[in-house]
Amino acid sequence: MRILAIESSCDETAAAVVEDGRTVLSSCVASQIEMHTLYGGVVPEIASRKHVEAIVPLTERALADAGLRREDLDAVAVTYAPGLIGAVLVGVNFAKAAACALGVPLIPVHHVRGHIAANYITHPDLEPPFVCLCVSGGTSAIVDVKSYTDMEILGATRDDAAGECFDKVARVLGIGYPGGGPMDRLAQGGDPTRYELPRAHVADAPLDLSFSGLKTAALNLIHNAAQKGEELDLPSFAASFGQAVSDSLVPRAMEAAREKGYGRVAVAGGVAANSRIRADLTAACARSGDRLYLPELKLCGDNAAMIGCQGYYEYLAGHVARPDLNGYATRDISLG
Repeated sequence: MRILAIESSCDETAAAVVEDGRTVLSSCVASQIEMHTLYGGVVPEIASRKHVEAIVPLTERALADAGLRREDLDAVAVTYAPGLIGAVLVGVNFAKAAACALGVPLIPVHHVRGHIAANYITHPDLEPPFVCLCVSGGTSAIVDVKSYTDMEILGATRDDAAGECFDKVARVLGIGYPGGGPMDRLAQGGDPTRYELPRAHVADAPLDLSFSGLKTAALNLIHNAAQKGEELDLPSFAASFGQAVSDSLVPRAMEAAREKGYGRVAVAGGVAANSRIRADLTAACARSGDRLYLPELKLCGDNAAMIGCQGYYEYLAGHVARPDLNGYATRDISLG
């Protein structure tokens, strides 16, 4: 089954062709990072307009790269939630028109489910059930992946997402947007114990997360140093911040894995590219005996290949949309 997949939930337009859920025939991404860097973050209206400009030529390129014609496609899958609503709607409306014109099924895909599915591309042997740590600019959650389409959140952030904190701290430091990559590179060689930063705990929900206190503490540390004319050890600051994020995520993911007992742990989302988190999870799984699944770095960020992969399993489960499919800014992953 050959699925044309479309992703436009934030600041990257993406199109891909995926066969039978595991084989990526093509994957094209048009990034808007350079433009949004000027503003220190994503400007929703600009993002939506750039999606409109890019989506048709990018889809044509994805078909050409796959060596296919339009009539060779069997379905169209699209991210319909969550995300910036204007951006999401560009992809949804394009996908609805494409499915209608081609006379093929339209498959709605939850963006975070797509991130989880990126692991199926990297690891063809991976099958549910497993526990997945989902960490990105808008999501920080621990998910029980019971089957390809049956998922439950075991724990989630009560406030900010980990990726959002990386972005905001990096913006204040002036080292680039999005912040995850620059912060990770800056941290190399730094001392992760140099600066004391908080690790939050939610008393009534041990698997839940909170990053607002960490973000505030980090920003206060930066501002106080500037006001006093003191120079921060930036590599050690970045390393300390990354360690604090990892110390919040990894133990909870491993506790969820212990409770479920599947013996398999996966990671998904843009923050899954962070070297500190990957290293700490690798060490934790070596101790616990769980098998760890990490997506390729190129599949950690937003892409359409992961949407096509998850779309295949949604189709097998009978999750096909009507022509009146809408987009949503928020949507529980358990609802699909």
